[in-house]
Amino acid sequence: MNQKAKITTVTITKVALSTAIICVLGPLSFALPISPVPISLGILGIFFAVYVNGWLWGTVSCLLYLLIGFVGVPVFAGFTAGAGNLLGPTGGYMIGYIPLALIAGFFISKFEKKIPLHIVGMILGTISCYALGTAWLAFSDNMSFTAALLAGVIPFIPADAVKMAVAVAVGIPVRSAVRKMSLNSNVAE
Repeated sequence: MNQKAKITTVTITKVALSTAIICVLGPLSFALPISPVPISLGILGIFFAVYVNGWLWGTVSCLLYLLIGFVGVPVFAGFTAGAGNLLGPTGGYMIGYIPLALIAGFFISKFEKKIPLHIVGMILGTISCYALGTAWLAFSDNMSFTAALLAGVIPFIPADAVKMAVAVAVGIPVRSAVRKMSLNSNVAE
């Protein structure tokens, strides 16, 4: 999809639905007894958003999700909300969703048919999310970077790898189906 295309009803609808999916998946989480950071399905929602919308509109969906949670709608992990979540010790991981969406979305958009490069983009995006979140956690909780890495990254790698696999398995056919619907809708307009 051409990211420079004009904003259409279809684009607005896709962004709204992607944002809604992130808002539904984001609160679904569980805490690990060894970490202050919960495992959330928010990253999976971000991956779906960039598959459906590409890097630009997928990132807009991500920003809308963060804004919705910031103003008080309980869409963050564990059905929480508010500025305290974004500014608290684990907020760096949520802010890290932005570079995650940009990087993963770029690879998915740029390398349309090259699934291994989609995975590379998701890995690089997740690493950027981890880096921002770990630095923020270390600073906020007065931890060493290593301690923050052990608490906020290492336990999450297997779950995030599964999220990437699910995103590829579901994202590619959904992207194709949405494209076909978008083309049919544009012909009808």
